[in-house]
Amino acid sequence: MRNVLNINNGWLFSMVAKEVPKANPTDWERLNLPHTWNGTDGQDGGNDYKRQTCYYCKEISKADLTGEKNYLEFDGVNSSAEVFWNGKSLLVHHGGYSRFRALIPENDINETNLLAVSVDNTPNDFVYPQVADFTFYGGIYRDVKIVSVPATHFDLDYFGAPGVMVTPVVNGKNADITIESFVTNPENATVNYKILDGDAVIFEASVDASSTKAVATIENVHLWNGRKDPFLYKLEAILTKDGEAVDTVSTTFGCRSFKVDANKGFILNGEEYPLRGVSRHQDYPNKGNALSIEDHKRDIDLILEVGATTIRLAHYQHSQDFYNLCDEAGLIIWAEIPYISKHMPKGRENTISQMKELIAQNYNHPCIVTWGLSNEITITGGSDPDLIENHKILNKLCHDMDSTRPTTMAAVTMCSPDSEITQISDILSYNHYFGWYGGTTDMNGPWFDDFHKRYPNKPIGISEYGCEALDWHTSKPTQGDYTEEYQSYYHEELIKQIADRPYLWATHVWNMFDFAADARAEGGENGMNHKGLVTFDRQYKKDSFYAYKAWLNPEPMVHICSKKYIDRVEDVTKVTVYSNCDEVELFKNGESVGKQKKGKYPFFYFDVKNEGTSTLEAKAGELSDTATINKVDTPNESYIMKEENQVINWFEITTPDGYYSINDTIGDIMKSFKGKIALVKLLMLVKEATSKGTKDGKAEVMGFSFDSISKDMIKSMYGMVKGFTIKRTFMMLGGKFTKEQILEVNAMLNKVKKK
Repeated sequence: MRNVLNINNGWLFSMVAKEVPKANPTDWERLNLPHTWNGTDGQDGGNDYKRQTCYYCKEISKADLTGEKNYLEFDGVNSSAEVFWNGKSLLVHHGGYSRFRALIPENDINETNLLAVSVDNTPNDFVYPQVADFTFYGGIYRDVKIVSVPATHFDLDYFGAPGVMVTPVVNGKNADITIESFVTNPENATVNYKILDGDAVIFEASVDASSTKAVATIENVHLWNGRKDPFLYKLEAILTKDGEAVDTVSTTFGCRSFKVDANKGFILNGEEYPLRGVSRHQDYPNKGNALSIEDHKRDIDLILEVGATTIRLAHYQHSQDFYNLCDEAGLIIWAEIPYISKHMPKGRENTISQMKELIAQNYNHPCIVTWGLSNEITITGGSDPDLIENHKILNKLCHDMDSTRPTTMAAVTMCSPDSEITQISDILSYNHYFGWYGGTTDMNGPWFDDFHKRYPNKPIGISEYGCEALDWHTSKPTQGDYTEEYQSYYHEELIKQIADRPYLWATHVWNMFDFAADARAEGGENGMNHKGLVTFDRQYKKDSFYAYKAWLNPEPMVHICSKKYIDRVEDVTKVTVYSNCDEVELFKNGESVGKQKKGKYPFFYFDVKNEGTSTLEAKAGELSDTATINKVDTPNESYIMKEENQVINWFEITTPDGYYSINDTIGDIMKSFKGKIALVKLLMLVKEATSKGTKDGKAEVMGFSFDSISKDMIKSMYGMVKGFTIKRTFMMLGGKFTKEQILEVNAMLNKVKKK
């Protein structure tokens, strides 16, 4: 019978070795898996984390190899791996997020054997991802196992698949279940199937191992019904040969029907089921991607608490542990490969192999409803025939491998809805950041209304939207200030616009958790993307978390915002409360400030006199929440981004009446002919500054080349970025400019009269 042995413990690791060891090294670091070598340097900013080849090795005893065939199973190695057994190469695998297996040669098994793995996350032009806004952690960061089986066994060679496929089709009150398994050396063997409802066996069948398909009917089927009732059946497949059981595999599955309607959104089991949720990256402080099952469970619990019904698992295949948890929780999942940001002509085969692995390994998960082809793939170079052909190949591959799920993709704002690329997938979503990366929050809803009017039969959703918040605070939040208050305002506005548009097939906040993006240098903490509703360490739920909890989670709650914003200078201050209860009353030092009935949205706003130190209490039924505010004469500087983060302070910027400054927006400056000339000079300065240090001298920001931006992209980007002030543009370029350079630009603008 099959034996699975976890071999995570007792590995040796080297970052300085130049080749695979011939014998067990004595001077390498000892560690246990999962592991990454970028747990610190991949999260501290500067884009200087170590992307190189490192080596792992471990002695394997002959006693651990109990089968006629013995496989090494790797659940995740980033991003390329070569596996060696006793010094001989067994396999090379490209792709850092999927399972792969290597067969141990029968004629090369000693009493003690040396397993070695070279792991490489260096940049190249054929393995995805290479350009993206997250850290590519190197390492063996998921489990490694030995899978020992008889010569006749359920297949272990097909793209890391489990060896059995279950396809449920719901027909009224019943479900037809097509079962198929795949057997290596099937001669004189039989496959016995059992479907279990809890402990009760509700179906049994025996089929010849060379033709393993079987069909079962479950009457009065118990549906997998999202978060309402995520019921799972279990399939057991037992392989027998000459009357003796030789191998077994099992999988859970769920019976559900779904469709995506261009007007009504997502429909689950015949009922409208709004998909409103979040995106998720899989990293933690110091651990990188090397997560434990406890880490995955913690993330699921927080996502359930916020009330999400869906997760976009960006931008790669996630752990089987996480997909299993999503099955059990009833969360609807968008699964995708890391075909992201930059199309690489030499990377086509890698997109195909990664898509095959994604589908083959995850076919049985009822939580998954769509396969994602790519993300923001036109952002660096627009579209070209090779990119289009690559997408058409992937789209056909998805339908050939899985006829039950539609395909989707995440397009970026500057990708025109008329583009050929947006017509390939079955359904579509857009990444829009109006209100953060330019534009204003009120541009989001009308953009989707216009799309819906022009393409009434094309399902459309929001694959990313969000803005960043650190521990900065203000009573006058503005776009780009990185305050918790602006993030709250932004999400309040987006919630209002999404709630009024049921045709949106799915919406995904970017992101549930802050995550590492080592190339970033903004907001006051380098190396991080702070768009999360929850901090990177999962210890602090930002106010925006509670905005969604009040909107999506029916469990009664009340929350006072801006608890960290205690010292305030204004005589009357605004206090925001989130609650899904019908009425909220706010008290100051025990006296009622007022009662408010819930309106259309679960947001309550109170004007409170700011006098001395005040204790605030919000009451909603039996629930309450408290906060403190304190009247001060001067702003508390700990609430404001420091000079080293902003580069320049507001009082250093001269703003003569009737003339422009770096506090003006690109759109306003463009109204003046001389202003346009000044912006061209500024663009040349940006290009010069961002080209320094690159290998070919091309201007790059976070890996994106200025030279690859087309005229069409510039035209479509203008509507978004015209709302940026020049000062914020400098901030987003992450320390590329000195204070003196910025003041020089300001002086240039001070000479240009306003239109």
